[in-house]
Amino acid sequence: MDRLEEELTCAICCDIFEDPRVLSCSHTFCRECLQGLLQPEPGFCTGKPVSCPSCRARVAIPAAGPQALPINFALKAVIEKCQREEPAGAGTGKGTKPKPEAGMCQAHPQQPLNIYCLQDKRLVCGQCLTIGEHRGHPIDDLRSACRKGREASGKLLEELTDKSKVSLCASRLQEHKARCQSALESDREAVLKYFNELVDALENKKAAVLSALDELNSSISREYDPLIEEVEKLKLEESELKELHSAVQNEKSPLLFLEKLDGLQQRLHALKQKRLPDPKPVEIYPRMEKLIQHKWSNTAIGQVHKLPTPQPQLIRRNQHH
Repeated sequence: MDRLEEELTCAICCDIFEDPRVLSCSHTFCRECLQGLLQPEPGFCTGKPVSCPSCRARVAIPAAGPQALPINFALKAVIEKCQREEPAGAGTGKGTKPKPEAGMCQAHPQQPLNIYCLQDKRLVCGQCLTIGEHRGHPIDDLRSACRKGREASGKLLEELTDKSKVSLCASRLQEHKARCQSALESDREAVLKYFNELVDALENKKAAVLSALDELNSSISREYDPLIEEVEKLKLEESELKELHSAVQNEKSPLLFLEKLDGLQQRLHALKQKRLPDPKPVEIYPRMEKLIQHKWSNTAIGQVHKLPTPQPQLIRRNQHH
């Protein structure tokens, strides 16, 4: 470390670099040093050019502040390597240590895993990016990637808590089924009232009509129950994703958090790809209530048993024969 101390020293604080950030003039300084350089200026406006402490060139600071400047990963890796090779108890400038989560690279011995690969979503070392399989991949600092991931996770929660199309579809299906079953119940009452006035000889006719209505009820269940069951499964999956989101938010490890967040995003994407049922309004035709009122009531009671047994069906609205 001693023979490289001059190259690894910040020109502002005269100490070993900590979180080195590169200006557009190619000079590097500690992020906190750059932040301190800006604060004394009254009325400083982000984006306004400032003078580089080394070359005095006018350089612009991003609107987000020094933390938005590029990280000098090469310099950061050299400092961490020197600090690891120093004897136990030796001074290390500001006392920077490798992050607990950053172990050693198996592909490149003695190289710290201190850079987060955005493409493969894993920690890598400097040599992985220069000569290894991660060459050319987009990268970021682990804590920066974690911070951005947490911001993205907030948007996921907004999508999950918005008025759900799945819930609306489930409500419409329940309404359609209830309307059909309500109409069916009305017909059932009309049939019972009419046939109860007939003599025992007409019981077979009553049973035949009720059997047709029962078959229609089965048709209604066959029409709507699979759709309702499918939508209920989607509602359950939404609920599970909300619980998973809460668990992801409570994850302390940045690396595990990002891994779980990626899984959550994939499941949410898969859920969005599933198509929801689009129920069309249907009616029962013919309606027994109207049939009795307009036709059967004009039939002589002795001829009622000769009337053909109707076969009510579910049809699309406005499609009467």
